[in-house]
Amino acid sequence: MSKHSEVLKIGQHKILPGQRVKLQLPVAKLYTNTEMSIPVEVIRAKKPGPVVFLSAAIHGDELNGIETIRRLLAMKTYRLAAGTIIAVPIVNVYGMLNQSRYMPDRRDLNRCFPGSPKGSLAGRLAHLFLNEIVKKCDYGIDFHTGAIHRSNLPQIRANLSDEETNELAKSFGVPVLLNADLRDGSLRESALEMGVKILLYEAGQALRFDELSIRLGIRGILNVLSHLEMVKLRKKRRTHPKTEPFTANKSTWIRATCSGTVRDMKHLGDHVKKGQVLAEICSPTGDFVEKLKVPFGGVIIGKQNIPLVQEGDAMYHIAMFEEPGEVAEHIELMQDKINLDAEVDEIKTI
Repeated sequence: MSKHSEVLKIGQHKILPGQRVKLQLPVAKLYTNTEMSIPVEVIRAKKPGPVVFLSAAIHGDELNGIETIRRLLAMKTYRLAAGTIIAVPIVNVYGMLNQSRYMPDRRDLNRCFPGSPKGSLAGRLAHLFLNEIVKKCDYGIDFHTGAIHRSNLPQIRANLSDEETNELAKSFGVPVLLNADLRDGSLRESALEMGVKILLYEAGQALRFDELSIRLGIRGILNVLSHLEMVKLRKKRRTHPKTEPFTANKSTWIRATCSGTVRDMKHLGDHVKKGQVLAEICSPTGDFVEKLKVPFGGVIIGKQNIPLVQEGDAMYHIAMFEEPGEVAEHIELMQDKINLDAEVDEIKTI
């Protein structure tokens, strides 16, 4: 059953069907007595329907989602036919101001849910976001990137064992779906306990805008909203066939076997076979060259970018698929043949 209500209350604000409202949700004050707040934009159609939140920058240095949501809200061709969207482009405003993944108390906000109104700063923000935004929704899309100096291939992570969540993930429209376990203290874990189904979109790297990731994110949001019958899309005829996404039920980070400088041999989206060399780790003085080999076949969905490693550092994130070669071909098709400008421009609401 949808959580749609005649009057949606967020903080001290009441939003009625048919309204589009920008508001600020107060969090806590800075040392300077300056009030900090979370920016929120609510769009409500007159017709009842699902309530969906869009959130980004739970990690303050993950900027792709901020731009994705901003562009969606600025689309002139976009119109909501039913239901409600609650857009929260910056959840961790403190981290974003400091270009940091973490809260000022050095906590990872995505390990602090459900939080507490009397807990740490991170716990209070988690409690506020969960109860003022997430609790009032049926679905959510949470935007992330790789951590600092790491890139992620565009992918959806979700509880794919749930049939409805699986269908939503497929509708998003990226090649790779990862059946990801819930982590203690994560937004996904707390949201699930509230009956809210969430897709986590991972793409790009921290502190950078990645155009491919952003545009696929915009298209993915609209695809999900269309699947939920919240928007009606009018698309031009496709010049290439639609390809079903591939699901991985297991993924592993391959770690550096020694310390040194790195010469990459493989890249994001590559299909690798057991025993292939992922990279060469070299002594800066030329004393040795260590070949980092992959212990199993799969597709690279994440990698470290900085060419320096300590022994034990995570370097390549490999997802395992039944047909990894086909996955790699699908990714290459997405990257090389898709006309992203046309794909985004053609998505119009009726």
